[in-house]
Amino acid sequence: MVSLTELSAALGSQLVFPSGKQLTNRQLTGVHVSELEDPTPYLEGGELLLTTGMPVVRSAAAAAEYVTRLRHKGIPALGIGLGPWLEEVPSSVAEACAAAGIDLLTVPDGVPFQSVSRAFWRLSARSSQADLMGSLGTQTALAQAAMRPDATAAVVRGLAQALGGWAAYLPADPGPATYWPESAEAYIPTLRTETLRLNRAGTHSAATFEIHGQPVVEYSIAVSGRIHGFLAVGPGRTLTAADRQVILTVCTLLALKARQREVVSGATSTLGAAVAKLVLHGHTEAARILAEDVGLQDLPRRVRVLGLSVRAGDNAELLIRAASSLSPDAGLPPLPANLASCLLRHEEEAALYLVLPEEGVSQAGQDRIQDVNDPAPAHPQLAGALSEPVSLGEVAAVMPAIRRALRQARPGSLAGTGSAPNPQVSEWVETLAAYRRADLIATVTEYLRHRGHWENASRGLGVHRNSLRHRISIACSLLGVDLDDPDVFAPLWLELRHYER
Repeated sequence: MVSLTELSAALGSQLVFPSGKQLTNRQLTGVHVSELEDPTPYLEGGELLLTTGMPVVRSAAAAAEYVTRLRHKGIPALGIGLGPWLEEVPSSVAEACAAAGIDLLTVPDGVPFQSVSRAFWRLSARSSQADLMGSLGTQTALAQAAMRPDATAAVVRGLAQALGGWAAYLPADPGPATYWPESAEAYIPTLRTETLRLNRAGTHSAATFEIHGQPVVEYSIAVSGRIHGFLAVGPGRTLTAADRQVILTVCTLLALKARQREVVSGATSTLGAAVAKLVLHGHTEAARILAEDVGLQDLPRRVRVLGLSVRAGDNAELLIRAASSLSPDAGLPPLPANLASCLLRHEEEAALYLVLPEEGVSQAGQDRIQDVNDPAPAHPQLAGALSEPVSLGEVAAVMPAIRRALRQARPGSLAGTGSAPNPQVSEWVETLAAYRRADLIATVTEYLRHRGHWENASRGLGVHRNSLRHRISIACSLLGVDLDDPDVFAPLWLELRHYER
């Protein structure tokens, strides 16, 4: 925009301000020429109005009414062209303008009004170019900020500084807001409430509202139709076209960062699922190698396996968030509230399995702090099953027990896999222990630990493979069962683990 001071300085003697008066620095939106007694229907407000004085020469009352209409329209300045109608500005016009707070200027005789208009538009073009260059410089700085590790915080801070106000980014999913300066923290609760309303309304381009009487503009940050967050801006001044372009640039940068996080998260989830599948099916060493090769976190030494029932159309993320509200059976720890951070998850046979670090579950009672703005969603049909702590290599052996416990679990409950005694399995163990010609307890335990792999089991026992085959044959004959049957080896394995202790 062009100020009255800039226009007067550019025109010099062609636009004269009364001597002894101080020229104000009011901003002009344009220059308009009119000889109508009431030109306000053709004005928007903010213009410098030029006239030869025809509407004000009739009487002082007419001049007062004319100036009053201009004040109501928001005209900041009036220019009187001296010449055929007026040789000087009437005192009644000067007094009316002073009372209305309108700057009064004169255009000397012989100076075309077109000169004033051309000067204004030259200055306006120069101002727009300066704004554009400044905007480009700001956008370049913001793009560089987006390359930093703390990209979101750097971009939000840069935007707030560029606008001379405050800015905040609120993720659509539960998470802390990013804002600048520190004083903007007071606005966050109100922004969360407004953002929740806008998020329910779906994708939108922008919304305006007020906080403590201050105008706020909020933009959605969306990628592929999904809203990732909201950018709220409390500008310290009236936004220009260049300012809005800077804001749109920030929205684009935040959307790009959101897309990058989405791609990385998707790839990480896929790799985590592959590692989990290997663990669940007993390929522990392959799982360790894959996790190391793709840069996933070190696999825990001891884990608990959580199984969740899945129905057609269920959203895995919502199921995981709802799992922390399951009521655990006696003797089971409550599930931690941060299950969503578990990368080792795999879905198969109408169930979702999560491989959880033992210490993460044992400390769940201390971690069950839910955000009041984001409580765990209700899922009345959800059921879960949680294994006892086992080493990573023992996970495959407990999977049949988990599946069985999950099928039997009541909706809304978290069932265990080894708390209920099984008389038949206890009898099996007693039969094995009673055999004196060989240590069948150690033999069967090692065989089940290695899921029937003869080489690994015989190496673990320090006996020849044929000796191991002979002992397993004796165990199967004594028990009258097939040790490779999942319904046999799962409960027997759990009972033998207790027996070893």
